[in-house]
Amino acid sequence: MQKEIKPAKRLEGINEYYFSSKLREVAMLNAQGKDIISLAIGSPDLMPRAEVVETLCKEAAQKTAHGYQPNIGRKELRSAFAAWYKEWYGVDLDPDREILPLIGSKEGVMHVSMTFLNPGDAVLLPNPGYPTYRAVCKLLQAEVLEYELDEKNGWQPDFEALEKMDLSRVKLMWVNYPHMPTGAPAQKSTFEKLVDFGRRHGIVVCNDNPYSFILNNHPLSILSVPGAKDCCLELNSLSKSHNMPGWRIGMLAGNPEFVSWVVRLKSNVDSGQFLPMQLAAVKALQSERSWYKELNRRYSSRRVLIEELMCSLHCTFDAGQEGIFLWGRIPDDYTDAAELCDELLYKARVFVAPGFIFGSKGNRYIRISLCSPEEQIREARRRVCNYLHKQKCSSAGKPVLTS
Repeated sequence: MQKEIKPAKRLEGINEYYFSSKLREVAMLNAQGKDIISLAIGSPDLMPRAEVVETLCKEAAQKTAHGYQPNIGRKELRSAFAAWYKEWYGVDLDPDREILPLIGSKEGVMHVSMTFLNPGDAVLLPNPGYPTYRAVCKLLQAEVLEYELDEKNGWQPDFEALEKMDLSRVKLMWVNYPHMPTGAPAQKSTFEKLVDFGRRHGIVVCNDNPYSFILNNHPLSILSVPGAKDCCLELNSLSKSHNMPGWRIGMLAGNPEFVSWVVRLKSNVDSGQFLPMQLAAVKALQSERSWYKELNRRYSSRRVLIEELMCSLHCTFDAGQEGIFLWGRIPDDYTDAAELCDELLYKARVFVAPGFIFGSKGNRYIRISLCSPEEQIREARRRVCNYLHKQKCSSAGKPVLTS
C-alpha cells in the first residue's frame, strides 16, 4: 500500500484564483470556435514606451547583465521610484531606507502580510475588495475582519462602524484607492482618517495603489498625509500606469523600519529582479507628462464605449470612476451577477467579471475592463445588443433575428 500524500492544511479553503480557472473555460470555448471576447481582465494591451523596450533589449545584450541582483534592487531603480513619487505624489522618500522594489505588487501583499501577521492575528479587509487579500490571510492563518464598503458612501470606509469593531487583535488593514473593483477615487480626507485610525490603534495601514494614473489627473498617495509614515505602507506598480503587467515591476514604500522588516523576509524568498528590467523600469519612470496624457486619451475613448455597453445591459454606474475598469449595478430582474455574466458568456460570447468574486457586497455588480481595442469593445456591444434583441423578440412571440 502507498501512504497518502496530502497538501498542507493552509491550503484548506483556498481555491484557485477565479480568473485562473475561468480563463481555462474561456480557452476551451475558443477551442470550440466560440470566439469569446474577454472584457474581464485588467491586463493592459497597449505597449510600453518604445524607449523602455529598447533599453531592455540593449541592456540584455551586455555580458554583465545576467547575474544576481541585490534583494533591495538597484540604487538607480530606487532613486527613480523616489523621483517619481516626488514629482507625481508630492511625497519625499529616502531611496535607501523607504523604498523596496518588488517582483510585482501582488508579491507585496504576501510579503507585507508574512512580515506582520502571526496565526490568530486579525486583518481588516474591504468588502468588496481584491480577492488576494483574503487568500493570503487564510494562507497565514490570520482572521479576516471585513469592513463593508457601500455605494451610498462612495465606497469609502465607514469609520464609525470601524471604531465599534473589536480591534484588539488587528495588526494590519488593507485599503485600495483608487479602489478596485468599484473605481472609487482616492480622497485626501479618507487618507487622513486612515492615518489617524492606524496611529491610534497601532494598526499598519497598507494602501494598494496601482490605479492612480488611469483616468485621473491628480495621483494621490496615502504617504502624502502628515504622520503617515508612522503607521503606513504603500504598494505601487508599473503594470497599469506604464503598460507593463507581465514585467512584474512593483514597489513598497513607507515607514523605514517596516520596510527593513520586509527586506529581512524578502531576502530569503527571491534573488532580485533581472538587471535589464530594472534599468528599463527606470526609463519608464522618467516618462514625460505627455505619455500619461496620451495613455488616458486612449482609455477615455474606450471608456465611452464601455459605458455604452453598460447602458445596453441596463446597468447603472457612477461616471466618476477611475482606473481601468467600469463597475456597474445589474438590473433587478437578474438573480445575481453570476447569472448575468454566464448568460453573456454562453449566449453573447462576451466575458465580463461578476462582482461576487470581490465579496458579498459585489454580488449585484459586474466589472468590465477597458483593456481591449476599441473594435473589440464595439463588437462586444454588437453581440450583446443582438442577443438582447433576440431575447426580447422571443419573449414577445416574434420571429428571432439571426446575427
